Amino acid sequence: MDLFEKCYQFSRAKEIIAAGVLPYFLTVQENHGPLVKLEGRDVIMAGSNDYLGLSQHPEVIEAACQAAKEFGSSCSGSRFLNGTTTLHTRLEEELADFLGTEACLAFTTGYLTNQGVIQTLVQRNEYLISDKENHASIVAGSLIAKALGANVLRYGTNDMADLEATLKTIPIDAPKLIVTDGVFSMTGRIVDLPKMVELARRYKARVMIDEAHAVGVLGEDGQGTCAHFGLKNGSDVELTMGTFSKSFASLGGFIAGERSVIDYIKFNSQAFRFSASMSPASVGAVRASLRIIRREPERVARLLEISRQVREGVKSHGFKIIEGITPIIPIIIGDDMATFGAWKRLLDNGVFVNAVIAPGVPQGQQLLRVSLIATYKQEHVDKIVEMIGKVGKELGLIGG
Repeated sequence: MDLFEKCYQFSRAKEIIAAGVLPYFLTVQENHGPLVKLEGRDVIMAGSNDYLGLSQHPEVIEAACQAAKEFGSSCSGSRFLNGTTTLHTRLEEELADFLGTEACLAFTTGYLTNQGVIQTLVQRNEYLISDKENHASIVAGSLIAKALGANVLRYGTNDMADLEATLKTIPIDAPKLIVTDGVFSMTGRIVDLPKMVELARRYKARVMIDEAHAVGVLGEDGQGTCAHFGLKNGSDVELTMGTFSKSFASLGGFIAGERSVIDYIKFNSQAFRFSASMSPASVGAVRASLRIIRREPERVARLLEISRQVREGVKSHGFKIIEGITPIIPIIIGDDMATFGAWKRLLDNGVFVNAVIAPGVPQGQQLLRVSLIATYKQEHVDKIVEMIGKVGKELGLIGG
């Protein structure tokens, strides 16, 4: 069979397009924070990861522009060679200080960070223990590590009993890394980190946490899952990974922890050494966002209050949701086309959310993923709740 035959036979996207309910690759014509222009009209954005609303902050935009003026549009090379600027090193110092770790290393993207760190640290005959709901970037890093001879084991989602059962199968003195999302990206659940740390100590494992959806969201100062539970980055949890494309309103990723470990990754990760450096504008935007997060922790409190209001409102309409406190609110629909239909009807009513089907979630758990922004006005919050209820009743997803 010809290599491209599978491409020619791929028809699912065409079928959804023909039905007029394709929820992916829509073109945003203008972005004004809580409101975006889609298909020529303003809609409330409730499907973004711009949790603190900083992507439109004048200070962030100015910092990005200023960095580009000083260092150009690109570093035109890898960090290993010519692509390390004072912007990069200052960002790493500032982020390590914010998280309370000895050192930090910035990668070009968050996806690349997980790929690059996991395969570098977990080597032949060593063990990686990964949550089944972990982000695709962790899965990709795990597969590369496995191909290079590492032992990769998975445990049930946020199931600490299953994690312990898995750890018991591994020789106590074998090198091992537990890797988990702090906040799971599709469900908004928070990992049971205190129990995980306890198990890691008991079974002599190290812990790496992906804080992509937790930094800027959890902890009084937005420091993430460790702060939420009163634990410490760099000690209770040895490695803290994150992305700059969400609360930091930019693009890139980072890994933070003990200096000797970060230095090892810096000199040995091929994903780091052979990727172009973060652009100056991206770094400038992250640094400005970090300053605002530290200066205005009330944004985190506002985000969680908005999340509480929307979650309670959606539940009051009778929808089945996954419980939590984060700005990720999953509304379970359970069918592909019903999910797409509800998504389209919400868009028609001026609210954009995300439609998530397999493999993003298991079959039968197809959902509308509502993700919220701290800079909503109360009228935006009220309309999101109202329109979700209206659409649910119109489509028979909830009682009339």
